[in-house]
Amino acid sequence: MNRLPLCPICEKNRAKPEFKPFCSKRCADVDLSRWLSDGYAIPGEESDQAEETPGNRRDTGD
Repeated sequence: MNRLPLCPICEKNRAKPEFKPFCSKRCADVDLSRWLSDGYAIPGEESDQAEETPGNRRDTGD
């Protein structure tokens, strides 16, 4: 028997196929809210934002 994993949000209930990997619409919405409010982040080295932003490039026209 293939048991579904626990919901990554509440960690109490098993994931349901219609909301996989979550157990309910509520947990799926909590996860979406975290993504939209920058609640999740990928660790990495800090960089100079000014150098990487395309709108901040100076075009010398040469």
